[in-house]
Amino acid sequence: MIEIKDVEHVAKLARLELTEEEKVKFSKQLGDVLGYVNAMNEVDTTDVKPMSHAVEFSNVMREDVEIYEQTREELMSNAPDREGDFFKVPKISG
Repeated sequence: MIEIKDVEHVAKLARLELTEEEKVKFSKQLGDVLGYVNAMNEVDTTDVKPMSHAVEFSNVMREDVEIYEQTREELMSNAPDREGDFFKVPKISG
């Protein structure tokens, strides 16, 4: 079991205000979690390969195909205001 002072320290770091009942409750819960982690540390994983997902899968990707390429003039024809080859936008003051 984690000591109450450790729960208070974690709560302070997280900027949480806990009641005395919550401190006792979380002390037990954090102790249980750490006990479980310690139990997992005792398992021999020497021959276990690292994995990124619990279930093996592969992405289905399609080829990138250019369907239609617009010209600069076609794109700029949508601009409400432009300056040369650029969209002109209102100035933003901070």
